[in-house]
Amino acid sequence: MNIYVGNFSRDLTEDELRQAFEAFGQVSSVRIIRDTFSGESRGFGFIEMPNDTEAQAAINGLNGKDLKGRNITVNKARPRGDKRRSDGRRRFGGRSRY
Repeated sequence: MNIYVGNFSRDLTEDELRQAFEAFGQVSSVRIIRDTFSGESRGFGFIEMPNDTEAQAAINGLNGKDLKGRNITVNKARPRGDKRRSDGRRRFGGRSRY
């Protein structure tokens, strides 16, 4: 299962993030998203866990928990092409023409 992790400290390392999730099971990959120009962490990333039961336990156990001074957001990642707003409507880029 691919897991989204957000709102973490910009100085959190991939190893520290991996350790937090390995408490719940096997982690196959960790990726912190970085700014293209500065290389600085953008404060969110993705964890891949092969076992869905362990992944769900990690989501339940870590969502809202403090990690290096920040309460992290953890949930199942949506597919990359799904650009929906929180109210379920699709997002479209650009400004309003009305």
